[in-house]
Amino acid sequence: MTTADKEKYKCILPLIASGNEEEEKDYKGPTPGELLEPLFKQSSCSYRIESYWTYEVCHGKHIRQYHEEKETGQKINIQEYYLGNMMIKNPLSEPDQEEKENPKESAKEIPTKNIEGQMTPYYPVEMGNGTPCSLRQNLPRSSTVMYICHPEAKHEILSVAEVTTCEYEVVILTPLLCSHPKYRFRASPVNDIFCQSLPGSPLKPHNLEQLEKQQEMMKMPFRRVKEEEMHSTKEEKFSSIHKPVAVGSHQLLTVGTTHISKLTDDQLIKEFLSGSYCFHGGVGWWKYEFCYGKYVHQYHEDKESGKTSVVVGTWSKEEHIEWSRKNAARTYYLREDGTQTVRMVSHFYGNGDVCDLTDKPRQVTVKLKCKESDSPHAVTIYMLEPHSCQYILGVESPVICKILDTADEYGLLSVPG
Repeated sequence: MTTADKEKYKCILPLIASGNEEEEKDYKGPTPGELLEPLFKQSSCSYRIESYWTYEVCHGKHIRQYHEEKETGQKINIQEYYLGNMMIKNPLSEPDQEEKENPKESAKEIPTKNIEGQMTPYYPVEMGNGTPCSLRQNLPRSSTVMYICHPEAKHEILSVAEVTTCEYEVVILTPLLCSHPKYRFRASPVNDIFCQSLPGSPLKPHNLEQLEKQQEMMKMPFRRVKEEEMHSTKEEKFSSIHKPVAVGSHQLLTVGTTHISKLTDDQLIKEFLSGSYCFHGGVGWWKYEFCYGKYVHQYHEDKESGKTSVVVGTWSKEEHIEWSRKNAARTYYLREDGTQTVRMVSHFYGNGDVCDLTDKPRQVTVKLKCKESDSPHAVTIYMLEPHSCQYILGVESPVICKILDTADEYGLLSVPG
């Protein structure tokens, strides 16, 4: 082999083993449906707790999203929506039966999902007949539950994501599929190529040495990952977890925690309150932009159709003051020493785009809440739709704590000091 710098090397290419393919071909054990059957028979449930919503997957029964909130008098108010219910027929029996009756079916390609850059095989179970979705003419919500092999998992929910309006994907990590060779997680094989320099050429190509020096400076040296490291913990294998998303009437629009800025607190607060620094939220189908004292927009970007944008609400100081006279603009928190401090302010943004369901402009109440965190610039954002085209945008962050005490009687904020 000759490099671009005319350096010459004699290289030995490795032999690619095909043992895994043979193992898959000779497999005659239980089908994936049969392997998952104990999970369905036990009627066990898996949970995922987010900043606002809790997700419940009762295997073989339903997917539920709910939020519990204590009201005065210790009464508990529960908001809940079903993202899918199991059909009457056993979803595990039909594909397995086809596979047994028609051997050719067993050779069909297993579906995969990209998780951390690795195409991972999964076993899908469809669930429909969920809570009606007004954005789709009251059609029921539906979900695909994707069961993925992970030897150390306990059937936990890896992610809940909306792939299109009111249709969801739920990823479950389970050890039950791992005995089936087609569903095992396998990292891309690394095959070493051995090269020996020929007379007149350096031991290593010049470009390779330069690359290694750059990697050393970046503290990111190439290394071959050992098999035991690949299976050390599920946190390492699936370190980046998608935030749950659900869209629809009377429903959460999106939730997620991000780091809003690397600016200093003073810079960030000034830019935020001037409306020049905007918060962006959303990890699913719909995303949104909130600019303090300006507007709240909801949008979806698509490579083919471009950007679809909806004005959820626009700011008017006069309208907000009128609204605050009828509603609590400030919410107080009682300290242990008996004194009060402002923990949340609410702002009204009206005059959004006209809603097809109500023939009235959209409107949103923005709730800015103090929330302590180990990361001083972390922000959690969620959006609710308690009534058709009437929204609540929740913004929680340690940065908010620093400006709430400046709130006047209408909840309007100013730069501290």
